[in-house]
Amino acid sequence: MFLKLASYEASILAWRFRYVFNTRCQYVGTIRYISDMFPIRVSDMLEKKTSEYRCFVAGKYTTKLQRVDSDSCTDNVLPPKSLLIATPLEAGEFSLLLFLHGYLLNNSFYSQFIQHIASHGFIVIAPQLYVFAGPDTSDEIHSAAAITNWLSEGLYKFLPPNVRPNFGKLALAGHSRGGKTAFALAMRKLNITTNLKFSALIGVDPVDGMDKGKQNPPPVLTYVPHSFDFDMATMVIGSGLGELKSNPLFPPCAPKGVNHENFFNECQKPSWYFVAKDYGHFDMLDDDTKGIKGVATYFLCKNGESRKPMRSFVGGAIVAFLKAYLHGDNGELLAIRDKHENLPVEIKFDYFV
Repeated sequence: MFLKLASYEASILAWRFRYVFNTRCQYVGTIRYISDMFPIRVSDMLEKKTSEYRCFVAGKYTTKLQRVDSDSCTDNVLPPKSLLIATPLEAGEFSLLLFLHGYLLNNSFYSQFIQHIASHGFIVIAPQLYVFAGPDTSDEIHSAAAITNWLSEGLYKFLPPNVRPNFGKLALAGHSRGGKTAFALAMRKLNITTNLKFSALIGVDPVDGMDKGKQNPPPVLTYVPHSFDFDMATMVIGSGLGELKSNPLFPPCAPKGVNHENFFNECQKPSWYFVAKDYGHFDMLDDDTKGIKGVATYFLCKNGESRKPMRSFVGGAIVAFLKAYLHGDNGELLAIRDKHENLPVEIKFDYFV
């Protein structure tokens, strides 16, 4: 029924990054405004498509990226980890998305992606959970929970004037190992709880280890159909090329048995599942990812022809899903389901609601 896909595997890639160094930038003040001189409207970067698929092109809001360091000298309440925040500039109240990066990746690699989502009226918070990490994801789960608990106390101090976060509409998402971490946090693994409730959960090519029976601790998948007991809607997005080797030297970035297909199989309704057939595990990242880590994303996994179509699809699908389950507007989500031949990428899909 489905093209079996793979997502990114954390432990397999650890040794590949042994000599990667992530230089920490030093900033003056608490916030480094990346786009102070030229606020970014994503519509300047993407061509327009049909009005049915507004979610796949830039939204109506001008966006700004800003970095908040966890070790700055300031009187404000600092976050437990450094953050990259994409936010609308226009005044209003906006729902929130906490987005967790993939294994050994920089949160800055998702800059174009999170700005796309923010341009549709969402505040996206992307923490840098770690620089290096072993196979155990426990620290990441604790960090994600701590950031969630900080939001209501400290986030508003780092937003533009008249931009108000709606903490009652908070979604959780993650890519690759970050997808596993997001599901683990939603499942309250390690007996961790948060002071804010999540209203929607998204896995972007999530992966739970090297293979069935070789899951990274703490394991998330149980291999029992519909065993995830969430009180929220879920969406899983997969890549069609993730299970394929990029070359004979490296294993697939996402082995079968621990990937998005397995995550969706364990979700309960309502749940949505989209697979981008001809695109790879890193194809939703920025067009230009710098540094040793960034260069590695071009050859460690089998990739599609370009990143822009996959990034537009994943960002747009998330926007449509959030509008449906946070705002009660399911028009674009149903349009993706019913008219997928006009999407930025060719997909397979399933859902149960």
